[in-house]
Amino acid sequence: MAEKTYQIKPHFRKKFKPLQVKQIIEEVLADKLGKEKYHVDMAARAAKEITDIVKAKLKEMDWDRYKYVVQCVIGEQRGEGVKMGSRCYWDQETDSSASATFSNDSLFCACVAFGVYLY
Repeated sequence: MAEKTYQIKPHFRKKFKPLQVKQIIEEVLADKLGKEKYHVDMAARAAKEITDIVKAKLKEMDWDRYKYVVQCVIGEQRGEGVKMGSRCYWDQETDSSASATFSNDSLFCACVAFGVYLY
């Protein structure tokens, strides 16, 4: 008879690591937006590409039973401020998030990735 193994929480080496995720996001933003100038069509396309790339890189991390939500906002740089926030209902021991920003003379970008552990 096979031994049953039930894992309620992830092993500490298999937890979502916000610092690693922040580095991933920063690399993707610099690569995709480094030389871009703001344009509405570019912003929509780039936001989708960025979220897809970040999500794919997170899946490569091999953190079992995690689901990811990635949000990216790109706007025109006009010298004005912007505030962004999020609120989540989750398990503090297993779920987490990471974010990074990018800006140049033409645009700004904020990207956040959420890792939610499925029980």
